[in-house]
Amino acid sequence: MKDQLMQILGEAKEAMTKAENLQGLEQLRIQYLGKKGELTSILKGMGKLSKEERPIIGKVANEVREAIEGGLEELKTALAERELTDRLAKESIDVTMPAKEHKIGNRHPMTKVLDEIKESFIGMGFKIAEGPEVDTVYNNFDALNAPLDHPSRSMSDTFYITDGTDDDLLLRTQTSTVQIRTMKKMTPPIKVISPGRCFRNDELDATHSPMFHQIEGLVIDKNITMADLKGTLDMIAKRLFGSQTQTKFRPHYFPFTEPSAEVDVTCFKCGGSGCRVCKGSGWIEILGCGMVHPNVLAECGIDPEEYSGFAFGMGLDRIAMLKMNIDDIRLFFENDMRFIDQF
Repeated sequence: MKDQLMQILGEAKEAMTKAENLQGLEQLRIQYLGKKGELTSILKGMGKLSKEERPIIGKVANEVREAIEGGLEELKTALAERELTDRLAKESIDVTMPAKEHKIGNRHPMTKVLDEIKESFIGMGFKIAEGPEVDTVYNNFDALNAPLDHPSRSMSDTFYITDGTDDDLLLRTQTSTVQIRTMKKMTPPIKVISPGRCFRNDELDATHSPMFHQIEGLVIDKNITMADLKGTLDMIAKRLFGSQTQTKFRPHYFPFTEPSAEVDVTCFKCGGSGCRVCKGSGWIEILGCGMVHPNVLAECGIDPEEYSGFAFGMGLDRIAMLKMNIDDIRLFFENDMRFIDQF
């Protein structure tokens, strides 16, 4: 048995010299020292030895085990260091090489213009009001004093969710629906703007889109006059297009305001002298506005004899196109970073 133990030790040492990696070394440990290993198998026969032979063979067996374990541990350390060295060599970084550019994107031009407009109104004491994009026919038309035969109610202009009755739902055609919700929920004085998406059944082209953005403004209080409206919009126009900008109010018709007007500003390209952008007129239309119709106030539970107010709505897409000299609204929705990076 002693000769067998020495033979196992010799074979183990020779096998360790051929081990190339940690995985192979582990296989050697199992082969010689495992529960079913060669050394364990021989030691199972010690019961057949005499009392005199057992201590001698036991001592030899322990020395062989220690020698194999020591050799395996020493070789394990060497192989681990070699593998680490090889891995570090393969994973080395050349700090002189140019790094990859990590693109973090850019703010959308409409987001920039919207933030500028919101900042201007908030500085004047306005708060932000929000409402759902899917709203009722009542909030979108009826409460806003729109006649039953108004062309905007037709299915050729409006996206309806259901069909038939006044309780039907639709994709709001204007952010004025928030005006109704705000007046029904709040008690005057009210001073809010409501930016958001709107939807109309328009063909997509350079200046029209079935989905667009509006900013609704509403002020309700005692003794509010047209002069307050004109002063507010004149200040906003100057903040958006420059201190030299002038405004012009033209009479118009909106069901929910009376009197109503459309607002023009002096062309920011030519200063009012006439150019291609303003089609030679010197003026550019930017929004519609007016004094809130008494019928709308009464419908929302506000006494028109005690309170008055004004409302206005501007197209964010149009304002952004004017400020940034963009001639195609479709560019806003294509998410082409070559376009967005210009701003």
